[in-house]
Amino acid sequence: MSLTNKILLGMLLGLLLGVIFNLLLGLDETQTTATTVYGQWIQNVVINGIFDAVGQVFVASLKLLVVPLVFVSLVCGAASLGGHNRMGALATKTVALYLLTTAIAISLAMGVAIFIQPGAGVDMAVSSTYAAPPAPSIKETFINIFPSNPVQAMAEGNMLQVIVFSILLGIAISRTGGEVGSSMKTLFEHLNEVVLKMMMLLMQLAPYGVFCLLAKLFATIGFAAIADLAKYFFTVLFVLLLHGLVVYGSLLKILTGLNPIIFFRKMWKVAVFGFSTASSNATLPVTMRTVEHDLGVDNKVASFSVPLGATINMDGTAIMQGVATIFIAQVYNIDIPASGYLMVILTATLASIGTAGVPSVGLVMLAMVLQSVGLPVEGIALIIGVDRLLDMVRTAVNITGDATVSTIVAKSENMLDKSRFDDMSLNAEVDPV
Repeated sequence: MSLTNKILLGMLLGLLLGVIFNLLLGLDETQTTATTVYGQWIQNVVINGIFDAVGQVFVASLKLLVVPLVFVSLVCGAASLGGHNRMGALATKTVALYLLTTAIAISLAMGVAIFIQPGAGVDMAVSSTYAAPPAPSIKETFINIFPSNPVQAMAEGNMLQVIVFSILLGIAISRTGGEVGSSMKTLFEHLNEVVLKMMMLLMQLAPYGVFCLLAKLFATIGFAAIADLAKYFFTVLFVLLLHGLVVYGSLLKILTGLNPIIFFRKMWKVAVFGFSTASSNATLPVTMRTVEHDLGVDNKVASFSVPLGATINMDGTAIMQGVATIFIAQVYNIDIPASGYLMVILTATLASIGTAGVPSVGLVMLAMVLQSVGLPVEGIALIIGVDRLLDMVRTAVNITGDATVSTIVAKSENMLDKSRFDDMSLNAEVDPV
């Protein structure tokens, strides 16, 4: 059985086992404690013990590679493009497209939410106060992009600073020239191959990690919360699917002329993997390999656009923010003026870059958006119950957006191998080669 099919099987079995445990454990009304001794043993030993441990080890093993992969691949890409007169244009196109898709995402989300009105008639009392982490100011955001200590930035996983340092080092290598520049470039290319091989080795854990992650999630999730927020939940889900399939497919067709069906057939396995891990960074190694190997994007483009997208491309999060803003406004019976909608679009689009390195990034961004139009931040407490499930779908959308922008930029710069893109035999597995 191929690794992709093993991952799908692990997802299915984990989901089924989690639902069975949830139904049989006899959880109390708060969905936190099993009501029987036997149920408590399963919850403590199996679900919160074995499943949680294996799932966390799996995610940690993937995140282990994020910093070295981003650092090495960006140095390679910048070293190859450093002397290229199109590097500035390539970077500008990439960032502009990421911001454009984010603005489209939140505009679409608010439009659909206004039409469906997921918060209309909802009578919910906020049982707890949500304290949003402090959002950085514009000045702090700008300063924090530039690292004072690259080693510290790597240790803390501050991806924006890692990206800046990697690009500067790559450009310096390209402009060093001679034997020194050539040998350094060769060294990083060899390191890149080693990191990718290490990723392939760790991917063998994927079926077991995915099984444990989903089993724990569905064994402990509160189904009552989904029922109470069903209209909000399915509104966000609908917009995520609409943006991920229609918007990305249309942009790909209009801007490149490529076949969106081929693109989605090659990206579905990566989207599934992103759904199971709920982390763009954890899925980054798989995204990189698929964009280069299956879609035919030149390494010079992919090594720059994919890691950058995993850091600043927040389309899925922007969709959640758009629907959540309308939902919370309707729950509290607060009217948002037309200028308020424009402020939400602007704030969420700029915040996708400004809060990229902040923990709990989605909720920080939502708090900033709510504050920009005078809505109570405490309303976030209403939607936290179902946010974990939606986060999984948001990750799949974000990853698809990273690949879409990379493909569009590569095609515009004549750095896309169309024969590889069209070759469905390259719709390979995420298996080691």
